[in-house]
Amino acid sequence: MRHKVTVVGAGNVGATTAQRIAERELADVVMVDVAAELATGKALDMMEAAPVLGFNATISGGGDYGPTAGSDICVVTAGLARKPGMSRDDLLNKNAAIIRDVVAELVARSPETILIMVTNPLDAMCEVARRVSGFPRERVFGMAGVLDSARMRYFIACELKVSVEDVDAFVLGGHGDTMVPLPRYATVNGVPLPQLLPADKIEAINQRTRNGGAEIVDYYKQGSAYYAPSAAVLDMVAAILHDKKKILPCAVLLQGEYGFEDLFVGVPVKLGRGGIEQVIQLQLTAEEKAALARSAEAVKSLVQALPPL
Repeated sequence: MRHKVTVVGAGNVGATTAQRIAERELADVVMVDVAAELATGKALDMMEAAPVLGFNATISGGGDYGPTAGSDICVVTAGLARKPGMSRDDLLNKNAAIIRDVVAELVARSPETILIMVTNPLDAMCEVARRVSGFPRERVFGMAGVLDSARMRYFIACELKVSVEDVDAFVLGGHGDTMVPLPRYATVNGVPLPQLLPADKIEAINQRTRNGGAEIVDYYKQGSAYYAPSAAVLDMVAAILHDKKKILPCAVLLQGEYGFEDLFVGVPVKLGRGGIEQVIQLQLTAEEKAALARSAEAVKSLVQALPPL
């Protein structure tokens, strides 16, 4: 039986995600957007590439949620970007309202689906999706750590002039300035990073990782990253649909792990066909624990500022 993945949002992140999933033939993709004709047009454009690229998965697009029924996974990228003059609370309130409505539409048609949240502020939007859907934590979580870790891995590979395939790294915490890169757990073909680079070089990589999204925005001038975020979502979707049991850092509702309760925080998890199948608990130093606590506190303040749903 063919899988179905819904992507809500036909902007750069959503459309590129849909394209990647279809080209890998992971699933048929339904793309939904309030700008229905934009979603329809992008889907048609992608399908016209199918004969050239040789993929047989289908991509459809529009403004109707009807075709999303029975989706194995729903990826939510819809939402507003922060605009000049817009406060953090304004963005939080507007995107919370959007996510509330989107999730309600999705779960009404796909009650057994897995929700992957991408909309920012990510950790708070995961909480909105959890409240609206009523799903267990195994089936509602966020994409952030895969992206942040990929950026760190790339920066390490550049510094050492090695293949990106040889580099592993983890980034924990909230998706923002307070994220917690863990160079102690980074390796290059099994060799711990601290054995390969001095502390100042590692800290520079940590800082560039924290500023990874802002660096792209500065270059783009308008809009934000989408190639790497869509690739990160693809990694998660493939891990789920292929039941890979892959260890990836995701924003998950912690229930006592790492000392946090009922709060979405980025930590490594095992992803398989059931969604999150295990939360992996790393042994952290006192300094790492303190950094993760600061990150969790930033997430908590966002969640507390959420409007009633």
